[in-house]
This record gives sequence, structure tokens and C-alpha cells, in this order.
Amino acid sequence: MFIRCFLFWAAFSVTLPWTPLRGQVTIIVDSVPSYTPAGAQVFIAGTFNQWNPGSSAHQLSLMPDSTRRITLPAGSGTVSFKFTRGTWASVEGNASGAFRPNRTYTYGNGDTIRLKILSWEDLHSSSGGGGGGGTANAQVSLLTDTFWMPTLNRYRRIWLYLPVDYATSPTQRYPVIYMHDGQNLFNAATSFAGEWEVDECLTRLHGLGDQGAIVVGIENGGSQRINEYSPWVHPQYGGGQGDAYLQFIVQTLKPYIDARYRTDSTRNGTWIWGSSMGGLISQYGAVKYQEVFSRVGVFSPSLWFDSRIMQQPLQEGYRMPVRFYLMAGALESSSMLPQLNQLKDQLLLAGFPASQVQTVARSDGQHAEWFWRREFQEAYQWLKGSLIASEVGQASPLGSKCREALIFPNPAKGKIRVKLPVNFDLGQPDLYQGVDLQDNYTFSISDSRGLVVKAARLYEDFEVDVTDLSPGVYRFTLYDKVLKSTNVALIVQ
Repeated sequence: MFIRCFLFWAAFSVTLPWTPLRGQVTIIVDSVPSYTPAGAQVFIAGTFNQWNPGSSAHQLSLMPDSTRRITLPAGSGTVSFKFTRGTWASVEGNASGAFRPNRTYTYGNGDTIRLKILSWEDLHSSSGGGGGGGTANAQVSLLTDTFWMPTLNRYRRIWLYLPVDYATSPTQRYPVIYMHDGQNLFNAATSFAGEWEVDECLTRLHGLGDQGAIVVGIENGGSQRINEYSPWVHPQYGGGQGDAYLQFIVQTLKPYIDARYRTDSTRNGTWIWGSSMGGLISQYGAVKYQEVFSRVGVFSPSLWFDSRIMQQPLQEGYRMPVRFYLMAGALESSSMLPQLNQLKDQLLLAGFPASQVQTVARSDGQHAEWFWRREFQEAYQWLKGSLIASEVGQASPLGSKCREALIFPNPAKGKIRVKLPVNFDLGQPDLYQGVDLQDNYTFSISDSRGLVVKAARLYEDFEVDVTDLSPGVYRFTLYDKVLKSTNVALIVQ
């Protein structure tokens, strides 16, 4: 009897470590890809450990039978997780080496589940297995799979790129670029049709002396992409959630990033960037939130989606300097470049300085990631430029200039003062020979419908009372007998 009981106890003691207690779950990985490096450690990352890809407490144990195991503590509800080799750059992929969705498990009364790791994103392509292959460098990590978007009542995956010297320069603060279609920025394996190679580009530029930038890649919502990337509803394609999406970036995501990373949180250090529909929402967001964004990359914007994108600059008016980089290709559509130029004209008409609106048209450009990848570095370097001033209500913002005339204050309450040009040369002195400068100017103020609400003939610097005008954006036109007419946006508060 004693011997029988001892044998039973001995057998039970061998199996006890892998017999889950009530509520626990033991995960057994039966196999890993054949090209997994010898000695590689496998980790589990998920909602139970803040998606830490290399948590030592969540490293799987290698067993004599070559399986890998871990027992998670008792829990409840449903958890999401993935396997990694210690970083998000070395995360598991699907059978083709491309992005695989999160795994999920719902806690029971104590389970054992057996799984297989089909590929590693960063090794699958080079192993000869085909597929997309992971290409994100070590500076890229998955911030979270489940960032809550309160204004849209949904979750979103967020990627993060940190500059090369982020860990070794503890006093350095970096500008932040908020970019749309985050799955297409860093990794060919997660991309829809190729990646931008933002991480490779910024890492390369760091080696050439660039200070660097933090990039926050917001993945698109798949079926929600068009809805989120347009403030207006298209009768065929949807839309209409753009304002809520931008509110998420400005009110939720930006404060989160600023609180946890060494960012330049001022508007001088805050950018927004996207392509196609992402270009549309970037353009809209930069004009709407001039107090937040100082630089915007607008690649191949879907300006066809709604003509109101052309009206928005005049409706919002110029309040703060913003650098706009507008870029598209001639092979995209017949309307792309004309609309891009029209957008530039509207920005200038609204008062944004011409020196801060860069329009680039490429003869070979197509609506594709390879094109945006190729153009990213030049756009980034132009946008970075020198620091942009944040002051509002300057006496002479370029947006309030008619040739050399100054209009101030603008935005205005009460009266505006117009200072007429003092330099009539402008590189064309012969134009003014024999011209009587008296009675040389007239002006008009037109409302949004194009109706003239004020007009007068000018002889010298003057004031105009605008207290009788309703708040809004008007067009101020100065007529010069020689130079003809010039226009700026006049904002009446």
C-alpha cells in the first residue's frame, strides 16, 4: 500500500508544474520556424503586460522535447497577445511572413492551449520563405494594439519610431510627426502595397547630422479609413468622421505622447503628414489646428473628394505660420496637379506666406508608396527648415500684404489700417515713369459670396471701419493702376 501511494505521488509530482490551477492558462508552442536562430528566446506580449515585447517575466521556457511553454496567472475575460523574439521588429507573422492579427484567449477554469509560430516577420523573406518580410529597424516599436479613441469609440494600433540617440541623449527633446496609414510607414510586412521606409530614412539622416524626430504612426481603420480621413460625407464613399479623428490626435494621442516621451510639445515641434486621403485630412487638420501644427506633409491629396477643402483656408483664415509641402505626380490623374495648384492659390489668398507653401510636381509620380517613399527625405528636410515663429497678430504677417502694403491688425475688430507701398520699384522701375501716384489706388472688401460690401479710392495711408461687418472671412482687394489687383483674406472677429 505504501509503495502504491508513493508511486502515485511521484507520478503526480512530475506533472504538477504543467497542470494549470483554476483560472490559469498554460500556453505550449509546439513549433517555431525552421530558420529561427539557434539560442533565440521567445517571449509573449499582450494586454496582460502592456504589450512589452521583451518582458523577462514573459519569456517562454524551452523544454527537452523542443516545445516552449509559459503559464499565465489566473485572470478573467479575453486577452490578446503575440509572440516575439524580444522586439516588435522580430514579431511573429502569418504563413506568408506578413502581418498576422493578434491572437486571443478567453479565460476558463484552467486550460492548456497548443499553438504554432508560423513565421518571423524580420526573417521570413531572407530565409527563402517568400512573403513580405519585416523591414522595420530597431528604432521602431509597436506602442500598442489597442489605443482607445474616445471621440470615435474604437481602438487603434499605434507604431512609434524613436531617434537613434534617444536613449543616449537624455536631455534632448525631439519634434513629433503624426502620420496616417501607420502600417505603411516602417514595415513591408505590414504594409498594403509597400512601405515608406521612414525609419531607414530618418536613421540615415541622423548619421549625416540631422537631429531626428519622433514619428507616431497611426494605423488606418481599414473599413473606417475613408470615414476618418474626411470631415465631409461623400455620397458614394462615406466620410464625415474627420473632425472626430483629428480631435483624437490633438486631445488624446498628442497629450499621451508628450507625457511619456521627450518631445518638443510646442507647435514648432508638432507635425502632421499623410498621403491620398491621409493627405486630405493632414491638409485639413493643419489649417483647422494652426495653434497645434506648424508643419504638414501633403502627398498626393485626394482633393477630388470634396471641393470644400479648397474653401477651408479662406473660411479658417491665416492665424499662425504653417509650412505646407504639397507634392503629387503628373501620372496620378488629370486633375491632381491643377487641383494642387488651386490649393496653393487658396492658401496664399487666405494669407499663408508664399515662402512657407512649397508645391512639388514630379513628372513620373504615381499614386503609390514607392513614390511617397522616394519623396519623403526631400520633403522632411524642407519642412524642418528653421524655427517657425508662433506669434499671432503681427503688424505685418505676409498674409496681410498687398505687394508692399500692410494691413493690421488682422484678424480685426473695429478698424483696420492700411499702409500703402513705399517702395514702388519692385524690380520694374520703368513701369512707374510718368505715373501720377496720386489717385493710384482703390480697394474693395467682398464677402464669401463675392459681393462687394465696401470700396473706396485711396490717396494715402488710411483706416477702414469694419465694425458693421459680421464676423467672418472677407477678401480685401487692393487695386494698383500699374500692378493691377492683389488679394488677401481679411478676418473680422
